Amino acid sequence: MEKQERTGLFSEFPPVATREWEEKILTDLKGADYQKKLIWKTDEGFDVKPYYRAEDIAGLEHLSTLPGRSPYVRGLRKSGNGWRIREDISSTDIIVANLMARDAICKGADEVGLMANEVTTHDQLNRLLDGIDLQKTAVNFISAQSYPLVLEFLVYELTQRGIGGESLRGSLNFDPISYLLLHGEFYISPENDLEEAEYLLGIIRSKLPGFSLLNINGHYFQDSGSTLVQELAFSLASATEYFALLTGRGISIDDIAPYTRFSLAIGPNYFSEMAKLRAARLLWTNMVRHFGAKREESYRLFIHCSTAAWNKSVFDPYVNLLRTTTEGMSAALGNADSVSITPFDAAYKEPDEISRRIARNQQLVMKEEAYLDKIADPGAGAYYIENLTDQTARRAWDLFREIETRGGMLECIKSGFVQDEIAQTRDKKLADVAQRRMIMLGTNQYPNPAETMSEMVSSAAAVQEPVSSTFKQLRPFRVTAGFEEVRLAAERFVGKGGRRPSVFLLTMGNLAMLRARAGFAANFFGCAGYEIIDNPGFATTAEGVEAALSSGSQVVVICSSDEEYPAIVPDIARQIKNQEKKIILVVAGFPKDLVDTFRAAGVDEFIHVRSNLLETLTEFNRKLGITMID
Repeated sequence: MEKQERTGLFSEFPPVATREWEEKILTDLKGADYQKKLIWKTDEGFDVKPYYRAEDIAGLEHLSTLPGRSPYVRGLRKSGNGWRIREDISSTDIIVANLMARDAICKGADEVGLMANEVTTHDQLNRLLDGIDLQKTAVNFISAQSYPLVLEFLVYELTQRGIGGESLRGSLNFDPISYLLLHGEFYISPENDLEEAEYLLGIIRSKLPGFSLLNINGHYFQDSGSTLVQELAFSLASATEYFALLTGRGISIDDIAPYTRFSLAIGPNYFSEMAKLRAARLLWTNMVRHFGAKREESYRLFIHCSTAAWNKSVFDPYVNLLRTTTEGMSAALGNADSVSITPFDAAYKEPDEISRRIARNQQLVMKEEAYLDKIADPGAGAYYIENLTDQTARRAWDLFREIETRGGMLECIKSGFVQDEIAQTRDKKLADVAQRRMIMLGTNQYPNPAETMSEMVSSAAAVQEPVSSTFKQLRPFRVTAGFEEVRLAAERFVGKGGRRPSVFLLTMGNLAMLRARAGFAANFFGCAGYEIIDNPGFATTAEGVEAALSSGSQVVVICSSDEEYPAIVPDIARQIKNQEKKIILVVAGFPKDLVDTFRAAGVDEFIHVRSNLLETLTEFNRKLGITMID
């Protein structure tokens, strides 16, 4: 029998060169600009192409590595992706926090995060940890009045339980740099922070080797407005600052790095967030190698991820479930080691039992039903993800090196460089949301005008403005807060006896255009929670004006086509203003050659796709006598 010649899969299809693909694309574009139509730019400044090929990842060294192997781009685990489900408990009440933690553990959490602010005695720590199996459940202390005191109590607690310290897993949230950024002051002094770090490190290394001390809170950067590249670069620079200071006191990098972890935010950029986590491990490997690390443990960066806060909304809050689901998936597929999903209602109140359960179950579904934990590094080899990983790493490393040339992270904080860089990207995000270049479903697009939230919003959800301090502070924010302020002001105005603003859509003419502009206007004013009175279309201006005046609406929006506006707008304006001057008359669209003419006829405002939605709605509230929230 003749030996058959081996052929490749789909060998009947000849290879197609990139040049041929590009020629075909240009033909199909029919003269349209390739860059404008098919290339989009990320917040980090990357140009994202419409497709990627093997040549786009040629030469990347990490492609040949396996999961669980240096440089750990593909995660710390050799098989599977068994991240740990973590639930952070925000209550500072010791008894309440303990009950919530035990409930979370019973219902699927592998780790808990606890506030130890009220722990000043061993008895209090004992009550906080009562009923928690410390050999099975990792415990992370998010905050405390004194970490040395908490750690001493913890060692004593293990002794009382007859448990060896080597079996304990978890962390202290010790991060003086984050404290400095958030408060604009050192907790006590730089010298005290360094001495405390050295003391805590000594206890952990000798008695709790599975515990982490330094927690680089990179999530504060993203939740204050940073790009993913900035979040990564500033996190790396913070770790380097700690390492430089501690090694300067004679401590080996191999005695520091294994007890350090990253806590990063996971935002809405699905693939970019996966690439960020992969890039983080690559850069970590480069950084600790520069410090001369010899132990393999020093190269194994533990990454905890929590869903971002900056993109969560008060209105249409169930959309937050969609946001946190994709964010949790990014963390899992990017090989995070532990993940916290924030409950959907955390933006406006203390999460309740139902919302905490949903958040926990989101991860359980990812594991038990979607099987996302069964494959190690599922994005490996994907041209786009691998290319994005490389670009993210390169850009972050460049920014990291710039920080080092400026004297390091502390010097860049003191000079305001870090805060100013983040403020620029924060302002861009706010502007993008205000002008609807970034869509926040239910807030600046497709709102539910009938929804009310003022009675649901607790005072604890209010954003605290920074107070005077020695250094500039980071300002964690939510991009939807401005819209929520406008809408909640209208709700509370009604609650105090005021009349709910009403918008009458005076529709005429071309059916397609009147419906398009009516829909646009309804969305526009619905974002402020105004009542929308829509209409199928009027045959005459007199009929439309009569209906508008009869409705008693304070705002009337003319919705038609640009071609028909010259004939109907002046007539409608004259009739309305002659009978009711207080009505705010608006034209949907911006016929630029006729704007001055229409204003002279009585038109007050124009709303269009280039309008700054937030500024416009704020001005409408002012005109209607609605004061903003105190």
